[in-house]
Amino acid sequence: MRDELVDLSDAAGLERAVDGCDAVVHVAALYSFDAPEKDLERVNVEGTRNVLEACARRGVRRLVFTSSSGTCGPVPGREATEADSPPAWELGVPYKRTKLAAERLVLRSGLDACAVNPTTPVGDGPAPPTPTVRMVDGLVSGRIRGYLAGTGINVVDVRDVARGHALALERGRPGERYILGAENLGLRELFARVCELAGRPAPRLRVPYWGAAAAARVGLVNRHEVALARIPMWFSSAKARVELGYEPGPVGPALERAVKGALSRVSLGLEERS
Repeated sequence: MRDELVDLSDAAGLERAVDGCDAVVHVAALYSFDAPEKDLERVNVEGTRNVLEACARRGVRRLVFTSSSGTCGPVPGREATEADSPPAWELGVPYKRTKLAAERLVLRSGLDACAVNPTTPVGDGPAPPTPTVRMVDGLVSGRIRGYLAGTGINVVDVRDVARGHALALERGRPGERYILGAENLGLRELFARVCELAGRPAPRLRVPYWGAAAAARVGLVNRHEVALARIPMWFSSAKARVELGYEPGPVGPALERAVKGALSRVSLGLEERS
């Protein structure tokens, strides 16, 4: 087993990394709503293409791709499933567009490949400057003082997402995708739970969507994040439960771990600022 850091643009390095492997789990991606579009295209799409080509050249037949629940929805008025697609206006967001393009490359590759589609993982572990980490840090530090009305997200323990990957590697059907989520929570409820764990007041300012959209137009908030928050991001993991045996636990313990990490970063002045 090799321990080698390889860039997704390094075709020869990727071949070395997968040489002799029976299966590959492709987790690497650029998860950002403010990175340049060319970087998202290079990492998420071209990087995935390079992984697939390396697997094909080295005879790797089995692959699990870490996609995003955002490639399945959301859908107005109900939980989205793997049979759904994101609304047209969301494909203007480069992160979402590149993840969808990468997923399609994988599922049409001819490999024995499936995709897992995590919702919003929270918990312990490394803290890269992702939108989710910034959200928790912003709540814990008190920088986030309001919540967007009428929307919400599906939250899942990152440990359940890891178990879901293992289950997909073992049981996932070729060409299929599997949403790995847990609880659908409105932003007001989620923010209140995080702040209660951090021992600070929850944001009380209720921001209507038109207000967030206006703020995005003048550059006060990220326009891509606002575009993705127009409707609740509810998702169902029923397919993963039935086909993979996926059984996520409650998100409370994961939120506790996420807040603990955020408190540590805030105390050291290391929290990510948007």
